[in-house]
Amino acid sequence: MTENQIAKLVLDAAFKIHRRLGPGLLESVYETVLEHELTQMGLAVERQVPIPLLYDGLKLEDGFRADLVICGRVIVELKSLEQVAPVHYKILLTYLRLANKRLGLLINFGEEHLKDGIKRVANSMPE
Repeated sequence: MTENQIAKLVLDAAFKIHRRLGPGLLESVYETVLEHELTQMGLAVERQVPIPLLYDGLKLEDGFRADLVICGRVIVELKSLEQVAPVHYKILLTYLRLANKRLGLLINFGEEHLKDGIKRVANSMPE
């Protein structure tokens, strides 16, 4: 399954969840429910995945945590805010680079219309 195929399934599930639950819940609720939906679809889902940082021989094991990693290929970062800040995109791009992944999705369940809260972030330089 390609990153784009995985992303489509993630977004389908996210829209379903947002229609049923609406905005305004805690991120952890959306994370749990999205994991459930994706698992029901047969996708491998990991939650709160550590992303180590290597710097000059120093390894920080728990420097960062991705909310969800789907099929080992797509990182999903969830928010439940009125509006995401530009730094949230940069954080996801950093996660992609550190984890050597090509595609990430930033999904803000806090938006009234979920389509306004979705951002695809691509790492054009995976190693």
